[in-house]
Amino acid sequence: MLETLRQPIETGEVVVARANAHVRYPCRFMLVAAANPCRCGHLSDPGRACPRAPGCGADYMSRISGPLMDRIDLRVEVPPVSFTDLDLPPPDEGTAQIAARVAAARALQQARYGGARCNAAAEGQVLDKVAAPDAEGRALLGRVADRFGLSARGYHRVLRVARTIADLDGSEGVRRPHVAEAVSFRLTSGEGS
Repeated sequence: MLETLRQPIETGEVVVARANAHVRYPCRFMLVAAANPCRCGHLSDPGRACPRAPGCGADYMSRISGPLMDRIDLRVEVPPVSFTDLDLPPPDEGTAQIAARVAAARALQQARYGGARCNAAAEGQVLDKVAAPDAEGRALLGRVADRFGLSARGYHRVLRVARTIADLDGSEGVRRPHVAEAVSFRLTSGEGS
């Protein structure tokens, strides 16, 4: 079932084939997925031990193919939350401030591309022009691509995320910190070691 999402994620359309006819439907969407780190869910829990670690997590996550994972832009590992962390004060930046930064970033993107396009839809030469990182960012991205074997698709997805992070930061250019943050969303803890 999950593998059938690969093409719609990539092309923004779904093709229904019946008898002698093929019909294409638009389907731009945002995929939000969640998974436990392993079958029992305790792989990264310091309070409980996964009885099959460390192989359990790799076996469990291998059910999601590499090509599908390559199409997921942001991967965030969420550790268990301790009781004391639940009692922490709220962050300094509230929902209203975050919403304002997102709206400003979207306005930048609409002005950049015209219409309703955003960084996620930028391709080819347009992406190369608007998301080209500075020299330090380019060097970092090159090292990451070599060390972790980023595909061309993965490389361009990192650029799109870095461009979005720069927009949220109010930066005209994509700098090394934006690339580093985008890479941090791309690599899982197993890949980053």
